[in-house]
Order: sequence, then structure tokens, then C-alpha cells
Amino acid sequence: MTKLRIAIADDHPLFRYGVRTLLDTTTDIEVVGEAGDAEEALALAVRDEPDVMLLDVRMPGISGLEAMRRILASRPGIRILILSMFEDDASVFTAMRNGAMGYLLKDASQEVLLRAIRAAAAGEAIFSPGIAARMMDYFAAARPAAAEEAFPELGSREREVLYLMAEGSSNADIARRLGISGKTVANYVTNILNKLHAADRLDAVRMAKENRRMPPSN
Repeated sequence: MTKLRIAIADDHPLFRYGVRTLLDTTTDIEVVGEAGDAEEALALAVRDEPDVMLLDVRMPGISGLEAMRRILASRPGIRILILSMFEDDASVFTAMRNGAMGYLLKDASQEVLLRAIRAAAAGEAIFSPGIAARMMDYFAAARPAAAEEAFPELGSREREVLYLMAEGSSNADIARRLGISGKTVANYVTNILNKLHAADRLDAVRMAKENRRMPPSN
């Protein structure tokens, strides 16, 4: 049986030890390395190319979120699973925009962590319950029925791609977030431009921003 190759990046040695001890008890997971800061995480990702990297948000030096962006730029096949003590919206949504496959709090149970690692390796996204609930509320508010009425010619997935484009997501970002291929995203974008009679991507984004009802700011 091929084992999942996992790397742990966190600046707290005791936390790394606890996670590694847990993973060492499994039969389908192998820890290939540990990192104590973001620079070490970058080097580890390039050198060992783990299937999944468990990454803390806040570490010495550059942030874990910046490290994730650089890791995925050079090794896009690595699945990043954020483990953090912080669940503020800025950290969560920045992590997801930058390509994280999931976001768990460090007090997650052992069962949840193992399930999240296996899900991330399979290309599935997973979140702590509280974070998942907030994300659902956010996207429900950001994509109201009124916005759908503005683009009746688009299918539901095409509207979803259009809204992600309006948020500044690249085709690669959209592919990761929706779990589809880059070619499929490109086909959706082409269909959107044709159906909206948009001159280009920027023109379609402009239309989306003009017609989209954004949630009120706090």
C-alpha cells in the first residue's frame, strides 16, 4: 500500500511532536519531514514534495500564508492543510484564496485531523465546523438570488465561476476551489464571455461587479 507522504510545518516543537506521534500510529501515512518556520517549510516542500503539508498560519519570518503561496507557485501538486489557533475571517479567506485545501483549528480531534489529511490528499476541501458555517453564510450573502436574475443566460456553475473571477481569482485558483481542471475552467470562461457578449475577461468582471449585490460592510 502506498502511504500518504505528509510534512508538518509549525513553530511549536511540542505541537509538531504530538501530530507526528499521532500520524506515526497510522498505517497509511508517513511523515517525511518537519519545519519550524516558513523558510524551512519552503525548503522542505521543494526537497521532499509531500502529498500534504500541514501548515501553521503564523510562524517566525514570513507568514504561513505567504509560504503557502510560494509553495504552490513552485509545487502546485502539494495539498496544503492549514492548522491554526486563529479563525479570523481574514486568515481563513486569504488561505482559501491562496489555494488551501482546508482550514482546521488546532483543537480538532484526532479523528477529524486524520480525516482532513486523507480528504485533502484526495483533492477534497475540509474545514472546522465553525469555519465551514461562516463560509456558507458568506457565500450565501455574496451570491444572492438577485444576482442570478442579472445573468439568466448563465448556468449555475458559470455564475459561480463569474463571481470568483470578480473576486480576482485566476483560472488556477478557481480550479482548485471548485475541484475541477484548469481546462474546464477555461471552457466556462469562454462560455461566459460568449453568453454575456463580453469583449474580454475584464469586461465580464465589470459586468459582474455592476450587477452583483454585495453584502453590507460591517
